[in-house]
Amino acid sequence: MDLHSISRITVESEKCGGRPCIRGMRIRVTDILALLGAGASINEILDDFPELEREDILASLNYAAEKLDSNAARN
Repeated sequence: MDLHSISRITVESEKCGGRPCIRGMRIRVTDILALLGAGASINEILDDFPELEREDILASLNYAAEKLDSNAARN
């Protein structure tokens, strides 16, 4: 994952139970992934969450891919 994507994903113990969020907001990476998994397009998500940027959604996908890959490597 590139450094620009990494900076968009934040983990703060006092927000969302310490789960990964987008740029310190209370929008979790899993929220973005769930919307995409349910069939929402990037443009639909951006319309529903105007504070998000396209790069935030791509960073969420990159973050998830990185986590899955690192988990698979440990197993």
